[in-house]
Amino acid sequence: MPEGHTIHRLAGDYAAAFAGGPVRVSSPQGKFSDSAALLDGAELTATDAHGKHLFLGFGATGWVHIHLGLFGKVAQGPEPAPPPTDTVRLRLRNETAYVDLRGPTTCALITAPEKVAIHDRLGPDPLRPDADPAAAYRRISRSRSSVAALLMDQKVVAGVGNVYRAEVLFRHGIDPYRPGRDLTPAEWDAIWHDLCALMREGVRLGRIDTVRPEHTPEAMARPPRVDDHGGEVYVYRRTGLPCHLCGDPVRTAGLAARNLFWCPTCQQA
Repeated sequence: MPEGHTIHRLAGDYAAAFAGGPVRVSSPQGKFSDSAALLDGAELTATDAHGKHLFLGFGATGWVHIHLGLFGKVAQGPEPAPPPTDTVRLRLRNETAYVDLRGPTTCALITAPEKVAIHDRLGPDPLRPDADPAAAYRRISRSRSSVAALLMDQKVVAGVGNVYRAEVLFRHGIDPYRPGRDLTPAEWDAIWHDLCALMREGVRLGRIDTVRPEHTPEAMARPPRVDDHGGEVYVYRRTGLPCHLCGDPVRTAGLAARNLFWCPTCQQA
C-alpha cells in the first residue's frame, strides 16, 4: 500500500496537470460513470491529501475521494492518451495531459462535510501544516499497544506505513514492541520531527530513503540496495541480512497484520 508521501506527491501531480482549467472526466470501467458525468467539463479547483487519502476538489460539485488501498495504481502522461482499458476507474484529461486511476479501494464523489468527517477520524499527518503531534502523543501515551502497532494506526498518525514505521524506530533505537505508554515525550518529539523530514524527502524524491549520510553505500563501501521499492533503508525487507550498524542479522515478525522488521541489537528493550 502506498505510504503518505506518495499520496501527497499525487496531489501535486494532479494540481500541476489540471488545476485552474476544465477537465474531461470519464470512467471507462463504468463504476464511477454517474459521478464522472457530473464532473465532466468542470474545473479542478483544489487538491488535498491527508495520510493515505487523496481529494480532488471540483468547486460546488464536491470532492473526489480516492484511497488506493493495496491494489490501486495511477498512470499519467502527456496527450494524446492511449485508448483506456476497461480497468480504468477514473480518467482525467485535458489538452496536455491525462491521468488514469485503476483498482482503488475508494473512488467516490463526496460533499465538503463528508470530507471534513474523513479528516476528523484521521490522526495528524507529518506532511500537513495543520498537524498536531501532541494529539498523536496523547493517544500513544495512554496505550498499552506496541509503538510499532500505534504508528501504523491511521487514527493515531496518518500516512505512516510499513517502511516508515520500521525505519524511524530503527533510527531512534526504539524496540518496536515497547508499549506506547512507555514512550517519553522527548522520544516522541524526535520521532515526529524525523518522520516530517523523511516524508518530505519522500515527496521530493518519489522514493523512501532513510539512511543517514554516513551509512550510504558510498560512505560504507557496500553494494547498493536492490529492491523493487527502491531507496536505501536500514531494516525494511532486509531479513537475515547484517545490520548496517552492528552487523547482527535483521529480524522480521508479524505484527498488526504486516511484517515488522527490526534489529534486536540496535533496538533493545
